[in-house]
Amino acid sequence: MVQFNYLPTIHAQLALSHNNSSQSIEALQATAPYDLGTEGAAGGGAFMPALHPVYVRGEAYLAGHQGNEAAVEFQKILDHRGVVLYEPIGALAHLQLGRAYAMQSDTAKARAAYQEFLTLWKDADPDIPILIAAKAEYAKLQ
Repeated sequence: MVQFNYLPTIHAQLALSHNNSSQSIEALQATAPYDLGTEGAAGGGAFMPALHPVYVRGEAYLAGHQGNEAAVEFQKILDHRGVVLYEPIGALAHLQLGRAYAMQSDTAKARAAYQEFLTLWKDADPDIPILIAAKAEYAKLQ
């Protein structure tokens, strides 16, 4: 888990923080075979979720202005909600998918993804910066 999930994801996030999306994507290549999880070594064959690398890969594609590739990554998360469970990336994937569609100039799909995110966060603290940004981005799509 450390070698093929945590470390590559940390390296990818560091590359993103230095505005190096291609290095981030490269760092996450090792995680691809484990995107949907691995059988846990902790006993009992417990399923270990591993979609954080998928989320970071999607962010890297967004940073690299590769909207189509980003959409594929965020859609993986939405298609496997049972793996994500209550992780924040489950809700945030809707927002990022909206951003990916907006990057592709697919306004209808972008609006739908933003609406999903805003519906999930309708009772959230209105001062959360990502919610403020999402509302502003959504307004520009109107």
